[in-house]
Amino acid sequence: MATESSALAGPAPEPTPVRRLLPVIVPALAIGVLCALVLLGISLLAERLQDVLWRTLPDALSIGRYSSLWMIVMLTASGLAVGLLIRAVPGHAGPDPATTGLVDPPLPPGVVPGLLLVTVLTLAGGISLGPENPITAVNIALAFWLGRRLAPGTPAELWLSLAAAGTVGALFGTPVAAALILSEALASRAGRGALWDRLFGPLAAGTAGALTMTLLAHPSFDLSLPPYTHPHWGDLFSSVVIALAGAVLGLLAVYAFPYAHRLFRGLKHPVPALTAGGLLLGLLGALGGHLTLFKGLDEVKELAADPSGWSAGRFAVMAAVKTAALVIAASCGFRGGRIFPAVFVGVALGLCAHALVPSVPVALAVTCGVLGILLAITRQGWLSLFTAAVLVGDAAVLPLLCVASLPAWLLVTGRPQMQLREDGTPLR
Repeated sequence: MATESSALAGPAPEPTPVRRLLPVIVPALAIGVLCALVLLGISLLAERLQDVLWRTLPDALSIGRYSSLWMIVMLTASGLAVGLLIRAVPGHAGPDPATTGLVDPPLPPGVVPGLLLVTVLTLAGGISLGPENPITAVNIALAFWLGRRLAPGTPAELWLSLAAAGTVGALFGTPVAAALILSEALASRAGRGALWDRLFGPLAAGTAGALTMTLLAHPSFDLSLPPYTHPHWGDLFSSVVIALAGAVLGLLAVYAFPYAHRLFRGLKHPVPALTAGGLLLGLLGALGGHLTLFKGLDEVKELAADPSGWSAGRFAVMAAVKTAALVIAASCGFRGGRIFPAVFVGVALGLCAHALVPSVPVALAVTCGVLGILLAITRQGWLSLFTAAVLVGDAAVLPLLCVASLPAWLLVTGRPQMQLREDGTPLR
């Protein structure tokens, strides 16, 4: 009789959007805080080690901190050390970084300690890579491992999106970046419900990650450039040209990437590959100067603090050297992200344009340079627009950035990406 009554009653009504979203808040906030703490802890540890390697040690040896000799020695030694670690740690610190993106499937938990150790040494050693890719991979692995144990019935996609959003929110100090990046990922997948329903959890995680990082570390991307207050018709042409120049430079890196990866893979072992990569990075550092080392976030602020402190030729050299360093570091096996080094390239390119044509406002030149290079390197439009705009904190540049993004996107879309398949061929 009960069975007959159930059949007559029909299927149970689907839960309302509010009832589906409320249970996501607590795990989203918790994961966002966890992601920020992991990023903050690794960043602080890398900074302490960087001080030892680049200040305490050369001072004790009476060697110039950023002398050509010390840069070559340190980067070569960093490559050797990272290669030995990757060879020794469980899981070899994850898959070949040339084959991974910013958001990938969860890694086994046993890979996490080795990946964190390698990331700290990469960041401290002066390698031209950022923390975003390995830290996102670590946070996804931790969130997935914890989530499946605390709530076994939840889909894996939930934990992946929360961890990715929390990490991106912490990296940029705002949940808006997480929402924009995840919107692109979610929009490309079939799913049920409104887009903001699917963004609700990631936005909460991004908010928690951003607030945690802001309250504990007070990060800022504002380069304190002169404000862009008086748009002119000529700025429209300048913005398009500079963004296209950045996209072309980025595409040169993208097209060189598989060839560089093939050369390093030919060494058949991570130790010689990373040692050779470190040596090349040291030589590039000696050519471009110490500002072309490391992930580039602090160094780009030093560049922007004195836009007239270098010649156009010097800015061009730094942009070219950093681009080459990014290709080598990303292809020889170092674990790290490409966003922050690409931002340095874009800022140097924009400052070069301003030095060549002083009538081009420096804020516009810098943001358009960053926009073009990021469109080519990341192939994410929202991320590129957001990052470029946040560097100056001036809404007046947004219309010109949107215009400049259109021809730059037409140039990069459909072309190979800076990510390879397992067989070494680039994704499109």
